[in-house]
Amino acid sequence: MPVLSILDLAHVPEGSTPSDALRNSLDLAQHAERWGYNRFWLAEHHNMVGIASAATSIAIAHVAGGTKTIRVGAGGIMLPNHSPLVIAEQFGTLDALFPGRIDLGVGRAPGTDQRTLRALRRDPMSADTFPQDVLELQALLGPLQPDQAIQAVPGTDSNVPIWILGSSLFGAQLAGMLGLPYAFASHFAPNALLSALQAYRQRFEPSAQLDKPYAMVGVNVIAADTDEEARRLFTSSQQAFINMFRGTRGKLQPPIDDIETYWTPAEKAQAMSMLACSFVGSAQTVREGLEGFIEQTGADELIVASAVYDHSARLRSYEILADVRETMGKAA
Repeated sequence: MPVLSILDLAHVPEGSTPSDALRNSLDLAQHAERWGYNRFWLAEHHNMVGIASAATSIAIAHVAGGTKTIRVGAGGIMLPNHSPLVIAEQFGTLDALFPGRIDLGVGRAPGTDQRTLRALRRDPMSADTFPQDVLELQALLGPLQPDQAIQAVPGTDSNVPIWILGSSLFGAQLAGMLGLPYAFASHFAPNALLSALQAYRQRFEPSAQLDKPYAMVGVNVIAADTDEEARRLFTSSQQAFINMFRGTRGKLQPPIDDIETYWTPAEKAQAMSMLACSFVGSAQTVREGLEGFIEQTGADELIVASAVYDHSARLRSYEILADVRETMGKAA
């Protein structure tokens, strides 16, 4: 069984506030630490009323400050939105506060719409320089070089681990060429998963950070005591995707009894294609699904997203998954 980690978008459920969402993120991380999860990542999104982790480095500090051992990081920072120096300073500061526990996953998507990208004061074409920005970020977080005029303080020589995030061959090839760990966003964009993993492993060149390929794969897991209960909880995620297609993004909606009354056949096909890497059901159902997925991908680590409306039900889902990991580990 691969290592298990959590990807949290700090979802804001209908009827609650960003303050509630961030408190719930910390509570989930504290439970996850006790249940043996490896890392807890938060994601950068902007101009979305249903996601509270826009100021990602601050949210990471909130979670890291309330936990003791679990790794905490970004899954990810959307690097085109920022200068590498600012990110090096932010994550150098996080590493100074929480030594040896901080991860920095970076992606080249803006994590928002074009109008908001302009509001961030970034050039819409800044994604084109993503490989150069990654190299600059590496240098700023690495050892101080002779005659280096600009350094991140804190940040220089912190060697915060950098991950490349992606959902296409571009990120996979870049991660391989740079010898960095790679995380694939199959929890919402699964189509190129296997080809990207193959490209990453084939192109991998050992680096100072990593001597062999290390691939993390994103999945959605919603577990409950029964298959029926889990499928009902999953309707919150399904509604969120349909609302995105319709241009009516909002807060995370409560589950509904019959999702078939909510979407059209075309919307259903599109949503379930994007949610193909989802494992929903009881412990036994989730285990059977994950076993096949792990064999197919050879993933070194799974990072699990779970958009569940009720916080206690979300905790229970991750608790069941931790138990599934233990039973799979004993059977191996």
